[in-house]
Amino acid sequence: MRPFDPVLYPFALLYDGMTRLRNKLFDIGSKRSVVFEIPTVVVGNLALGGTGKTPMVEFIIERLSGHYEIATLSRGYGRKTTGVIIADQDATAEKIGDEPFQIFTKFGEKVHVAVGEQRVMAIPQIIMEFPGTDLILLDDAFQHRYVKGDFSILLTTFQKPFFDDKVVPLGTLREHRKGASRAQAVVVTKCPNELSEKTKQEYRSKIAKYAVTDTPVFFAGLKYGDPYEIFPTGRKLTKDVILLTGIADNKVLKERLEGQYNLKYTLEFADHHKYTEEDAGKIRKAFQEFGGNEAVILTTEKDMVKLKDRKFAHLLEEIPIFAIPVKVDFDHKDEKLLMDMIQKSIIEKDYKREV
Repeated sequence: MRPFDPVLYPFALLYDGMTRLRNKLFDIGSKRSVVFEIPTVVVGNLALGGTGKTPMVEFIIERLSGHYEIATLSRGYGRKTTGVIIADQDATAEKIGDEPFQIFTKFGEKVHVAVGEQRVMAIPQIIMEFPGTDLILLDDAFQHRYVKGDFSILLTTFQKPFFDDKVVPLGTLREHRKGASRAQAVVVTKCPNELSEKTKQEYRSKIAKYAVTDTPVFFAGLKYGDPYEIFPTGRKLTKDVILLTGIADNKVLKERLEGQYNLKYTLEFADHHKYTEEDAGKIRKAFQEFGGNEAVILTTEKDMVKLKDRKFAHLLEEIPIFAIPVKVDFDHKDEKLLMDMIQKSIIEKDYKREV
């Protein structure tokens, strides 16, 4: 127990009571969940950020976009706009949020990207503007119970699984662990490369205390693709790198990179950080101080889409900055089973799109 936990306990108790009451009202029908005719898949978590929701959404898009016309819908956390917005060529991270803009930048016409605080209002607008849509991925919507998803995937990290966590402010959980009972599948993310069957079984047993009986538990790691240059400076990727991150937890990323690169310096910002010209100046200064003749800056795709903003061009476009793609890494058997479950829920919905 931390020294200040007794002070936080009453607040955690109050928060836990409020979220349990809210869930109870949905369970008994006092609060209404809308069920749409179009298939909806929820990707979410019980904890605050950092569980790998965006890589999971991208994973589903990559596997299913050849079979379905997909739209993604999220709140658009951190954006400076309100209401329903569907991404177009004028989209920016400030207009639609970091992760939605990352998905839009990466997949372009393969997927429709929408944001909106009220998903109940946003889904009809997506269908109206894109009547060919036949699947909607609800990103970070596990607690958004006003829309009842057809298939819900709950993510929890290997490093801090929900069954060992507590509700805020004692821990990072948005609601009690029992919320896992709403999931049709649980994915343990950010797993180490070598994970024993004994450890997997321990996790399954602990998750089973809160999930519905026979809910499948999958284990997924992260794999990193080849870094690519943000601005065309012509520099080659070297072993000497300055790491730049603005994510919830960069521990796993650092551990993976340390075995592959020489990390000369790490520049860390908070999750969803809104970069300013002052920050761009700090990045430039760090490169000048630690870069030397060979080093480059290595960052995440989430940060990359914000750093490409033209307002930073005069400070950053001459600096070799590389973005490193990150993907979910499933065992082939787990991947097939999860995809089969998602597609089964879509088929059973028997949705007839308008075009």
